[in-house]
Amino acid sequence: MIKCIAIDDEPLALKKLVTYINRIPYLELVAQCHSAVEAQQVINDSEGVDAIFLDINMPDLNGMEFAKSLQQDNIKGPIMVFTTAYSEYAIEGYKANTAGYLLKPYGFDEFEAAAQKVKDIHEIQQHALTNATTQVDDDGTIYVKSDYKIVRIDIKHIRYIEAMSEYLRIACDDRERPVIVLLSMKKVEEHLPSSSFMRIHRSFIINLDKIIEVKKNHVVLEGDVSMPIGDNYKDTFMNYLNKRILTK
Repeated sequence: MIKCIAIDDEPLALKKLVTYINRIPYLELVAQCHSAVEAQQVINDSEGVDAIFLDINMPDLNGMEFAKSLQQDNIKGPIMVFTTAYSEYAIEGYKANTAGYLLKPYGFDEFEAAAQKVKDIHEIQQHALTNATTQVDDDGTIYVKSDYKIVRIDIKHIRYIEAMSEYLRIACDDRERPVIVLLSMKKVEEHLPSSSFMRIHRSFIINLDKIIEVKKNHVVLEGDVSMPIGDNYKDTFMNYLNKRILTK
């Protein structure tokens, strides 16, 4: 299933969009939002969104700006399909790396064609994700595919790993910039030693050896990097800490 969000500030347009999404068997509607700001919160709170069907002309943050904000630093975000009553946005929409552009009023046939494009792109992404390789060497290093290169990473230098849709950002203390890889959190967890690494949030894996302090619901790592502790991971993490806290 392709998890998607519908965004439109016009109630009738949003209702139509939701109806069409529900008619496509391979689309799963995660949320329907009346603004891009509302959708951003949904994305922050969700396990992952594969596609977004969104209007362009919306208050506070228009659809085009929202789409570009999710594709910063050449990192692809969710697959975008724009809907709007203004044809002049079409060229800019395609420049934003979208899968489709629906000019209002559009019918179900047009929507279905756009949904098929989303499905095609999603399948390509999933194929790449499935075939992405991570290998662990005997000397404590891993090899990952990143930006058409194979990159060697020394495990002990990993500070944290952050999930961003289907991509991961691996931050290392011996590199100025993080390494971006097309991998799942589950996949990379399988190749990291559990004695040194722990998932403390749905979006973060940390190197336990890099912890400086723990305060409230956050972990502070070397480099003054603060990471949130997710409710679903708190008990496991606190059990780890409690076994190591010195008491009288």
